[in-house]
Amino acid sequence: MSGERLAIMGGRVIDPANGVDALVSVYIAGDLIVAVGDKPEGFATDQEIDAEGQIVCPGFVDLCARLREPGQEYKATIASETAAAAAAGVTTLCCPPDTRRVIDTPALVNLLRERADSVGKARVIPIGALTRGLQGKELSSMMALKAAGCVAVGNAYAPVENLLVLRRALEYAANCGLLVIVRPEEPALRNRGCVHDGAVGSRLGLPVIPVSAETVAVAQTLVLAGQTGAKVHFGQLSSARAVAMIAEAQSQGVAVSADVAVHQLHLTESAVDGFDANAHVSPPFRSQADRDCLREGLAKGVLGAICSDHQPHDPNAKLDAFPATEPGISSLETMLPLSLQLVEAGVLDLSSVIARLAHGPAVIMGLGAGTLSPGARADVCLFDTRLEWVVAGTDWLSRGINTPFYGSKFKGRVTRTLLSGRTVHCR
Repeated sequence: MSGERLAIMGGRVIDPANGVDALVSVYIAGDLIVAVGDKPEGFATDQEIDAEGQIVCPGFVDLCARLREPGQEYKATIASETAAAAAAGVTTLCCPPDTRRVIDTPALVNLLRERADSVGKARVIPIGALTRGLQGKELSSMMALKAAGCVAVGNAYAPVENLLVLRRALEYAANCGLLVIVRPEEPALRNRGCVHDGAVGSRLGLPVIPVSAETVAVAQTLVLAGQTGAKVHFGQLSSARAVAMIAEAQSQGVAVSADVAVHQLHLTESAVDGFDANAHVSPPFRSQADRDCLREGLAKGVLGAICSDHQPHDPNAKLDAFPATEPGISSLETMLPLSLQLVEAGVLDLSSVIARLAHGPAVIMGLGAGTLSPGARADVCLFDTRLEWVVAGTDWLSRGINTPFYGSKFKGRVTRTLLSGRTVHCR
């Protein structure tokens, strides 16, 4: 054992991957976990961290967080958003390929990783583009992207030209051993909509997005996933019917997984009432029945991960008429407290919430993260469920303040985050 030796003492350690939920200590040497529980023989501690009254768990893995760099640094940067991630207990961020310089070459993959490494606040995993330039026509050089470090590819919000292109992309990805991440939406059915096709959208006279825009895309992709044998992950589902379709496919042995954005587990179509542009998201907030089924799907494990779907914007992006504003919420720093509200509501127990934030997404992406197993990287989050705070001012680190929760009081706060054994956030 080499490097600085740490002992995290007195906390409630929750490591769902190993079935641990106990008042024990965690021992770290250098960048690795060496033990959970009994102190290793001959272990001399350089620093002891008092975690009494706090939860000690693996660092969170976020499957969808936009950092805006390169190309949109006026909105946010890798430095600003990874600092926000560290404050949120997130140690691994998966970055979608729709940066302004699309992540479709090894050079862009290397650039993102190097910039994240130089900042040193969080580990960034670039998701490669499924098609060149996200144009939906020609397949990207997936094998080269994999060699550069990509473990998954996707087309973000951009549609593929047709189902033949999608089929070939799935076949190529399967041959490369890459996960394909799909944000399911049929563009013809979306038809420039911006809110859910429900009572609120109709009353406000806003163009709507029907549930079928999501479910048709899910159905098409499921058929092709079964035919090609590709491993497919559906990102940021919003509807009850889509969850049911994923559950049925999983029961039939299709290699599919899915996640949900944390705000979709709380807000419904009523959030856009009053034309609140901070509640303009894609996919849109849907009915309360949809929200309740998303919660049920999460509890049953059909949805294996909670993500932030973090999208920081500059103030001007939310100042136009509602349909012309840019969709998305700055949501890294509200991910934990909103997830803890699921415990209070009886949707999940605390261990299951941590599993959906850490081990579940790590398994989906095939990453060696989300666990406190001896020999694993020492990515650790400490948080206090009793701490109250307000989403505002100096308590907010993301450059984007575009959140419908701004000014709200939350309970539950990260007190310390360790990345490979090094403290990157301490409150």
